[in-house]
Amino acid sequence: MQIKSIYNAGFISRRKFIQSSGSGLLAASLLPDYLFEITSSPAPVALQLYTVREEIKKDIAGTLRKVAAIGFEAVETAFWPENISVKQAGKYLKDAGLIVSSAHIELPVGDKKAAFLEAAETFNCKKMIWHGWPEDKRYSSLDGTKELADIYNDAYHFAKSNGLQFGLHNHWWEFRNKVDGRYVYEILLERLDPAIFFEIDTYWVKVAGHDPAKIVGEFGKRAQLLHIKDGPAKWNDSLPADNPDPMVAAGKGTQDFPAIVKAAKGNTQWMVLEMDKVATDLFTAIQDSYTYLVKNKLAKGKKAV
Repeated sequence: MQIKSIYNAGFISRRKFIQSSGSGLLAASLLPDYLFEITSSPAPVALQLYTVREEIKKDIAGTLRKVAAIGFEAVETAFWPENISVKQAGKYLKDAGLIVSSAHIELPVGDKKAAFLEAAETFNCKKMIWHGWPEDKRYSSLDGTKELADIYNDAYHFAKSNGLQFGLHNHWWEFRNKVDGRYVYEILLERLDPAIFFEIDTYWVKVAGHDPAKIVGEFGKRAQLLHIKDGPAKWNDSLPADNPDPMVAAGKGTQDFPAIVKAAKGNTQWMVLEMDKVATDLFTAIQDSYTYLVKNKLAKGKKAV
């Protein structure tokens, strides 16, 4: 990470700035943070495979090869067709030259513990994420939210005991529902083990009425992954039935991704592109998103643009 001094148009570290200040050493060391612009190397970009779920059903090998050809080195797994086992999926990914940045997974409860560990081993993946769908009605009360937080803490301890990391992916309700006068996400931040990371879905945060950049900044180092998707980002009553408005390529909708990346202050480990639904050609939208993110140095891809 580097910092940019307002006194110099070039990039310079705080230490070097202080060292070059001579007799102004003490004054320089006491300069407030707002006089420095924080910059960092872009985080790598992955594709959430939910984006291409219908294409995977038709031709899993060809679809994954197309994803890799665009420039993605990694994907985030989601749900595989019923006729594709986790081990088969792992082979398809390997053949396409794709690694797994993170895996959306069911909570490791009861007989799902084995599947949790199998996915982690097969995909050689440490970041296991509760996908969070559908909305749990316990988020409608404080006691219910506390109960869910306890379940997530148990899931984290199971993951940790097996050398894995555990995180949560949000939708709109964590940022729209209020319990005891506070948003659900505020309760979760307080009650969850600090080692549980978050994958902030910036689109659903905006749908819920918040500024995604502000939220990403509030989560700080705990927001290790960001879901990147663009579109109208407005509430509509068909959302609970899993029928969102069509999304568009990153950079062509209402999202301010430069502000989001700046607010992350270099804490982002992966930028994960996702589109739930589009009204245009899907692979064109994926390619345009990749080009926008990489060309504008908001994310890093395997292929330069």
